Amino acid sequence: MDCGFSPALWPEISPPAKAVNCQKCELCKQRSRVIWGEGNPQAPIIVILDNPGAREDKEGKEFVCGARQTLQAAACQASLKMEDMFITYLLKCRPTRRYNKHEARGICKDYLLEQIEIQRPQLAFCLGDTASQWFFGNMDAQVKFLRGKWHDVRGLPTAVSYHPLAVRRRPNLFYLFRQDWELLARRRFPERI
Repeated sequence: MDCGFSPALWPEISPPAKAVNCQKCELCKQRSRVIWGEGNPQAPIIVILDNPGAREDKEGKEFVCGARQTLQAAACQASLKMEDMFITYLLKCRPTRRYNKHEARGICKDYLLEQIEIQRPQLAFCLGDTASQWFFGNMDAQVKFLRGKWHDVRGLPTAVSYHPLAVRRRPNLFYLFRQDWELLARRRFPERI
């Protein structure tokens, strides 16, 4: 199946000015830029990760990291297409050194919730413990106990799975990761399954 994924990055959505110029936490001193999200902002599915990864090599050329390749492979196997999803992050910039995680995540969570309110997706999909904990508002939440079923979070049907980087490091998780993507696809696009 051609899922519309290409080796290039998905189109990035420009962040609002207040996010670009945000000075509310120490990440403003270490970031190179703000990443609001990528993909289709009108997509029915919003995929939430903890923070953006490296997007350019040392020469400034864009590349798709291994975590993104893993995400795309599972999504494609579940019959999802690029236009079905918008990928965003709890943190809106890539940390490059130690920082006050609790403070930064709390501040950026407000941006995430505002983004969801504006975009109005039909489903949310949290990848990894950090994204799940902050979105659910439960710091004890763990993917291994939440995955495989639907949760109502902030009035939005939400599923969770492992972070694609964890799946890449532990390939035995790919089967479960793919099952979670299929759960998502069955809910939104049952005709494709």
